[in-house]
Amino acid sequence: MSSTEEESSVLQSTTEPKLESFLFTCELSSKVPFYTFQGDEEEDLEHFLELRTICLGEGAKEESNVVEVIAINHLGKKISVPIANLHIKCLPMVSLGEFELKAPVTLRLKAGTGPVSVSGLHLIVPQNEDSDEEEDSDEEKEDVEEEELPAIKPAKKKKNQ
Repeated sequence: MSSTEEESSVLQSTTEPKLESFLFTCELSSKVPFYTFQGDEEEDLEHFLELRTICLGEGAKEESNVVEVIAINHLGKKISVPIANLHIKCLPMVSLGEFELKAPVTLRLKAGTGPVSVSGLHLIVPQNEDSDEEEDSDEEKEDVEEEELPAIKPAKKKKNQ
């Protein structure tokens, strides 16, 4: 390994938080209609659930199976959103791309008997304490800048001559 490769790997590890990802799956059915994804209670880690696919399992009946997500919105309130309506004859599987939600997240089989398999990734991101400090200092700078601005005065109108 050359010294430039070593230096770049050291720079990357200090500037970017290390993201860890693990395979996630759960099965929803009439017997187990919901699953809550929590993540660990460690203060310095953030947990995300990245949903990728939802599909009907073996033995699913000819009925609509509605899967919804219950999560926290930007205001800190719980909201529920249907994310898939599966049917064995017309839509047995749906791909969600990279639908990312911060823990805690509850997946619920709102309608139907399943089985419905939900899969994706459990993402773990270390919180960067330095970024919090930078945000605080940025907010302080904004407060100072706002205080220094002169008051806005209305424009003077020209009188018709």
